[in-house]
Parts: sequence; structure tokens; C-alpha cells
Amino acid sequence: MTKLFLPQAQLEEWALADKADVRDGRLVVMAEGGTAFAVSPAVHFLQLVSGEDTHGLVAKVKTEEQLSRLGAEQMADSVLVGESAYEVVPGYVTEVPSGAPKPESAGKKPDSETDLLAAFLLNKMG
Repeated sequence: MTKLFLPQAQLEEWALADKADVRDGRLVVMAEGGTAFAVSPAVHFLQLVSGEDTHGLVAKVKTEEQLSRLGAEQMADSVLVGESAYEVVPGYVTEVPSGAPKPESAGKKPDSETDLLAAFLLNKMG
């Protein structure tokens, strides 16, 4: 399985365009007849603002559960871990199969709903 990070801003764009929306912990893809996929709230660590990156978080994605285990506190687009402050992008994580179609293979028909999600997300995120 491959994990994909979906920035909150991108999800808001999709929701406004009636393409996809997050409801009750699920990403609902309208183009696929309302097919839903599990998502977990997460953040993508962009950069260290102050302190030291002792946990090696820069350029990583962590779920709320992982942040809790680190003793981290999230406030909008910032996360504090001990004495270190980070700039983050809030969003969600979902999983797709490792062999999911890539944007360049758009002519290939996906085999499952998960493949459809992967193709949709990879095309939008690419």
C-alpha cells in the first residue's frame, strides 16, 4: 500500500467543485458514484521554524495519532514538539495500492474502485 497525503486546501477545492469531500473520516469521490475511502487527519512538515529537528520530522507526514505519541501540539499550520516549532500543511492521509495507475497511464482502465481513487488522486496531485 502507498500512502498519499491530501492537503486540506486541495480537498476544499475538490469539495467546491463537487469532485470529492471528506465526510465522517471517509474521502467520498463523487466522480466514482460516491465511492468512499478511509482517511486520517495528518500534517506534512514543511520546515523547522525554531529549535532542532531532533525527531527528523521535516519533509515527513504524521497522523494525529503519531503526533499525540510524540507529545506534539498542533495549532493551525504550526506544530510544537517540545522546544521545536514547525510549519506544517494540514490535511489527510489515505492508502492506495502500490501498483495503482500513474497519471501517464491514463489510457489504462483501472481494475477496482481503489485504482480509480489512486488514478484520480495522482492526476489531481501530479
